[in-house]
Amino acid sequence: MVPGPWRLVTFDIDGTLTLVHGWRALAEQFGRTEQYERAMARIRAREASEDETIAGLLRIAEGHTVAEVEEVLAKTPKLSGIPGGVQELHDRGIRVALLTHNPPYVTSWYRAFAGFDDAGGLFGHQATQPIIGPPEAVRVDKLEALTEMVARQGVPLREVVHVGDSRPDAAVFPHIGAGVALNAPSPEVARAADLAIKTRDFGEVVEAILRLPSRG
Repeated sequence: MVPGPWRLVTFDIDGTLTLVHGWRALAEQFGRTEQYERAMARIRAREASEDETIAGLLRIAEGHTVAEVEEVLAKTPKLSGIPGGVQELHDRGIRVALLTHNPPYVTSWYRAFAGFDDAGGLFGHQATQPIIGPPEAVRVDKLEALTEMVARQGVPLREVVHVGDSRPDAAVFPHIGAGVALNAPSPEVARAADLAIKTRDFGEVVEAILRLPSRG
């Protein structure tokens, strides 16, 4: 096996780039913690699908403005050094994107914050002007979104590394060049990855990716 070179690295957001779930932070700020807890409890008990859960989380932002959401995103605890790490990958000719179930009003903030090149993972619609409305026809599929993304970026799946912490991320790992479980709470996710690491330093993640060998 030979190391990389990787041409595209994708990252989940909640629990991967953040130290707390981003929608918990939004729920606490907007007085909707019970709504968040209910949605998460239902999916943990397998009483709700991933689509239903994400739709429930998106409703936390209903009635608020994008600016109000962005204010919370800016304060949400994250790994240190994300913008610098993204720049280091760029300096090596590697594109960096977000593969997440978050809506465009969240991914747009992260793209501006750290310079991510692309984003995908959520399908459907949620109006944002003048305030954020209810989610419509929400569907999530990271592999489908990644397939569309690599077509846009002109990168084969075998030259992609994905970094995430949950079951939807683990489902992507077998279809790409390598998977990294970052701060994954589930042993199942860690076992599915080519590399499992725990750190609060994004720079350490970048170093690990650059050393990560291809499956050949």
